[in-house]
Amino acid sequence: MSLSEGTPNHPPRVYANQGNPRLLALNGNGDWGRVLDVGCGAGDNATSLRREFSPVSVEGITHSKAEAQIAAEHLDRCWTFDIERAFPAEFAAKRFDTMLFSHVLEHLREPADVLSRFADLLEPGGMILIAVPNIVVWRQRIRFLFGGFDYEPVGLMDETHLRFMTFRTVEAVLLSAAPDLRVIDKGVQGSVPLWWLRRHVLPSGWSQAIDRWGERHYPNLFGGQILLKVLKP
Repeated sequence: MSLSEGTPNHPPRVYANQGNPRLLALNGNGDWGRVLDVGCGAGDNATSLRREFSPVSVEGITHSKAEAQIAAEHLDRCWTFDIERAFPAEFAAKRFDTMLFSHVLEHLREPADVLSRFADLLEPGGMILIAVPNIVVWRQRIRFLFGGFDYEPVGLMDETHLRFMTFRTVEAVLLSAAPDLRVIDKGVQGSVPLWWLRRHVLPSGWSQAIDRWGERHYPNLFGGQILLKVLKP
């Protein structure tokens, strides 16, 4: 039984948020086609896709029945199975134009193998959008410096994270089993520590400009999440 299914002492885990706008923005207003959201949580990315873009269809996968009940309202179909095991026969026969992996690959034992198997279901010219946390973002470096390596219920040190990646290592960790996949966009989302300057001195536009500067020039230091846009030739 996985943590996502819950235990008698721990209720089922449901990942719900506002979706991942910076990840979806990697495709801009481009063609989405048939979308598969792997690790769809409560269906938040599907909600954003339907509101802002025009995908042909959006399907999702979760290992949590509790999540599936919520996500199904926002999806054409919500599949419930363990993505680290063999695909159900009906699912294996499907093909997609776009796949989303928003903060799911770090939870897997062998993320590269899983990503490679899903790439087989991607149409030629199809796109995969990936978001994973950066373990060496500045906040975490400070914790490490003072000896902190404590797992937490949620966040960067989520107790269900099995793989830790950085901006420099992410491709080696995730794409080693699928050499035909090509990264065409790589970036981060994060912030530069401005503390009281951000709240009381600098205009919000200046703070955002400084954050974008940090993301571009020091992604491994200031990037909280790593974002990849990958194409299948």
